[in-house]
Parts: sequence; C-alpha cells; structure tokens
Amino acid sequence: MDRMLVVIFDRESQADEGKNALFQLEDEGAIVVYAYAVVARNAEGTATVRQSDDPRPVGTVIGTSLGALIGLIAGPIGAALGAAAGLVVGGTTDVDHARVGEDFVEDIRQKLLPEKFALVAEIQEDWTTPVDTRMEALGGTVFRRALSEVRHTANEEETAAMKADLAQMRAEQAMAHADRKAKLQEKINELDSKIQAQLEKSKQRRQAAEAQAKAKVEILKAKAAALKARAPGRHV
Repeated sequence: MDRMLVVIFDRESQADEGKNALFQLEDEGAIVVYAYAVVARNAEGTATVRQSDDPRPVGTVIGTSLGALIGLIAGPIGAALGAAAGLVVGGTTDVDHARVGEDFVEDIRQKLLPEKFALVAEIQEDWTTPVDTRMEALGGTVFRRALSEVRHTANEEETAAMKADLAQMRAEQAMAHADRKAKLQEKINELDSKIQAQLEKSKQRRQAAEAQAKAKVEILKAKAAALKARAPGRHV
C-alpha cells in the first residue's frame, strides 16, 4: 500500500538517522521509498526544507504528493524552499493534491513545533511494524496515512456549473440592450477565464498523477531487478 509517512523528531541528527533507517528497511525489502525530505521548524516558527543528495527520485514527478504535503505543513516559506529545491509545491499545495485528509495535515502541524524536525516520505509498505519499531527506537513519533485516489469529480462538477452559468449569460446577452451587453460581456470574459484556469488545473493534476503512477512502476521494476541480481546462486 502506498502511504505518506511523517516522523517527528526532536533533533536533526535523529531525523538523519531516521532517513538512514528508512533506506535500510528498503534494502531489507520491508518497504519501498519513493521520495523523501526533512522539514525543520525553526525557533521563530518558520520552516526550511532539507533533502538529501541521494540519487533517488526526490524532486521528480514522484515528489508531487510529497511536495504538496510539505507545502501544507511547512507553510509558504517551506513551500517556496521546496519548490526551489525541485519539489512540486507552491500553487499546488491543496489537500487533494497531497492525497491525504485535512485531519492528517492538522495532526502534523500540531506536532511539528519550533525546533522540531520531520522526516516526510512517500513509501510503499504492507506492514507497519518494521517502520514503527525503527523510528520509535530513534525517538520519533510516527504518523502515516494511505494515499487516496486522485480526485477529478469535484473539479469536473465545478467546471460544469461554471459552464452552465456561462451559457445562461450568453443567452441573456443575446437579448439584452447595448448598454447591458457590454456589462454582460465583462462577466462572460471573467467567467470564461476562470473556466479555462480550472480546466488547465485539472489537466495538470491528471498529467502529474499519470506521470507519478508510471514513475512508480518503473521504480518498482528497477528495485525488483536489483534484488534478483543480488539473489543467492546467481551465475555471473
């Protein structure tokens, strides 16, 4: 099952150890790590995003959901830094894009206090005990949430409603006097712009979801091939 994992630590060194433990679990075959980052809440309440130079897909399309979650829990400063580092955040930091519930985000915000650190990762795991045992031993508090399916219905319904309003305005404009036509045209132009923006947003979200799913498949294939190559009895 694909999940969003967040582990809160008191010290950055613990978060680094947690990151290493996560990769050890992956090497052991217990989990798959798709993307990760470390978020630090500074003493004044602002947030910075730290991420490894490890050649994993942090900052690629796989980081989409993770980047959105970072933007939500770290706020505008964390979102800006995440975007600069390659994570897809900023304007896409809505809960639907992060694919987790608002309650999950709020739980993280309450625990990620000043001078705390969060290891944030998008992983695949079938059993929670291995991760929990390692992270708790390092002093971490674990939060996880299964990733929801990408939602398109709400956007489609909203777009359909705006299109209905647009059609009504155009029908009214056709029968209006000249002075009224100009005012209606302004409203038509404004609403049409909103519709186009909504359609573009839906398109980008759909493309990101498709790219993310494809990239995950490729990662899983690569990891399976690596495990097969290391299997005992392999002839070279």
